[in-house]
Amino acid sequence: MQEELRLSSWLPTTNKEVKIRGWEELDVILFSGDAYVDHPTFGPAVIGRLLESFGLKVAIVPQPNVNDNLQDFVKLGKPRLFFGVTGGCMDPMISNYNANKKRRDKDAYTPNGEIGFRPDYASTVYSKILKEKWPDTPVLIGGIEGSLRRVTHYDYWSDQLMPTILETSKADMLVYGMGEQPLREIVRLLERGVPFNSINTVNQTAILINDENDIPKNKNWEDVEIASHETCLKDKKAYASNFKVIEQESNKLAARRIFQKVGNKMLMINPPYPTMTEAEIDASFDLPYTRLPHPKYNKRGPIPAYEMIKTSINIHRGCFGGCSFCTISAHQGKFIASRSKESILREVDKVANMPDFKGYLSDIGGPSANMYQMKGKVQAICDKCVAPSCISPVICSNLDTSHKPLTELYQAVDSHPKVKKSFIGSGIRHDMLVPEFNKNADPKELDDYTEEVMTKHVSGRLKVAPEHTSDPVLKLMRKPSFSYFHKFKERFDKINIKNKLNLQLIPYFISNHPACEAEDMANLAAETKDMGFQLEQVQGFTPTPMTVATVIYYSGYHPYTLKKVNTPKTRKEKDEQHRFFFWYKDENKAWIKNTLNKLGRQDLLDVLLPKKDEKWRKNKPGKTKNTFNDAVPFNQRKNKVKYKKKKRK
Repeated sequence: MQEELRLSSWLPTTNKEVKIRGWEELDVILFSGDAYVDHPTFGPAVIGRLLESFGLKVAIVPQPNVNDNLQDFVKLGKPRLFFGVTGGCMDPMISNYNANKKRRDKDAYTPNGEIGFRPDYASTVYSKILKEKWPDTPVLIGGIEGSLRRVTHYDYWSDQLMPTILETSKADMLVYGMGEQPLREIVRLLERGVPFNSINTVNQTAILINDENDIPKNKNWEDVEIASHETCLKDKKAYASNFKVIEQESNKLAARRIFQKVGNKMLMINPPYPTMTEAEIDASFDLPYTRLPHPKYNKRGPIPAYEMIKTSINIHRGCFGGCSFCTISAHQGKFIASRSKESILREVDKVANMPDFKGYLSDIGGPSANMYQMKGKVQAICDKCVAPSCISPVICSNLDTSHKPLTELYQAVDSHPKVKKSFIGSGIRHDMLVPEFNKNADPKELDDYTEEVMTKHVSGRLKVAPEHTSDPVLKLMRKPSFSYFHKFKERFDKINIKNKLNLQLIPYFISNHPACEAEDMANLAAETKDMGFQLEQVQGFTPTPMTVATVIYYSGYHPYTLKKVNTPKTRKEKDEQHRFFFWYKDENKAWIKNTLNKLGRQDLLDVLLPKKDEKWRKNKPGKTKNTFNDAVPFNQRKNKVKYKKKKRK
């Protein structure tokens, strides 16, 4: 049974809670844009518990008020070592605004989803206040906001290039990526008496240097300098070329130290740590979390993000997909850090013994659910690799994609006497389950995993993310051809029939991604309609810092080729592309008819709005031969909506 919890079971958030522990002075005080949930999937809790495990006295100030007399920033006094700052588990601008830059009406990391508790650019706001209040105390920033904004980056919400967050926030140091390894070393040095401002060669940290003569030497690292912030402001191609260096160095096992001039200062980004070992990641997840929100929120209502994950189990970190629109590898890296089966089962047992557990685990997953225990077969090959993705454009022959350890893990979890069912709520890379794409894998093993998921870990619907149907767009996304989604659907349908499951396959798609044009969206609508889908899970591309797609969106250049790429930018272009997802809505049919006629794509019109629908076809100019036979599957037709593209000017 779960041990009885007291107020002191959580990290203290007030002076009263500090005194309950009998502490006179704090070593570290953390400030977070999220409400405090003491759970291993909430970064501020992980960092707090980690620092506590070093014997430090740690407190956390969740969602400090920045609109009053700033009492939250002084109430706990001055820490002995440093202040730690994070904007929260998401970049605050994503938390606060949607893809159309409209303010959201819910914040998932706040009780009752209330808004207004997290400022825009939270890390910068908190850090500047702390530096004003406590100018002599070091401020260390981290989390997803710090990771994604560590160099010159495009900020979609202000529509401008911004310098490193170290410059805007006035913080003393930035920890990028997952913070356990660098923080362990930083604390070790501080406890040995090394001054904070002398700590400048810790891996996975970044600092701003005022005088180039003070750049520390390190014979173990090679250096590379990228275009300065000022050059990027003047030259979009130079900005784009920076990203190739940044992405490759972020995902190399022996990376170079990166330098960038920012005004009269020099930004120095030290290489990342090696991927966490199994013992290291186990230690992080085995810390004494209560797995609950702090009691201060009991009367304020549930925290939506917590409600969604409270019975979920995170089994690994990292993702080797390298998708052009995704920030996971920029923060967690492309190499997979997997927990041991024993650590995972200990957490399952803890969840199963919580008082309100009903027998259902909401997710056994990670950034991509089916990458557990996957790594290079020959480590020496991985050591030299600079590819941002291990599975695009093809699956690396050195990658071990065995799904057997994952299948066995699911079965071990389900054998727990209190677990009725475990679900896979994280996204599954369906392409890795297609033997025609994953050519080095054992087809039977892939089918065993797919069948295990479909028969035991899904509740009516399996969600996957092909993202688009256009091969040129998919290539830029670093996703495989849509033909592999057809192959996966064939296998899905076969297992569905074999086991009499009646499951639905729910695909995710993105509109207005770089390289995507209206005609691509019309093709997407026609092909998915013909497959029997009426799309629900769709979104518009939102530019976020530290992704290939965002660099293209702002600069117009692909960072790896420096060739121009068209991107929909105006609100009208974006809305019209997105509208094709909803071809089945009456209010869109006249618009679709007019648009496709203008594009000269009556063939697509025949698919989306067949001739029998006279209400929408009676005014169609001229005659167009309907080349389709509804009895023949779409992907087998010779004329397949004539997917040749018009030459793009």
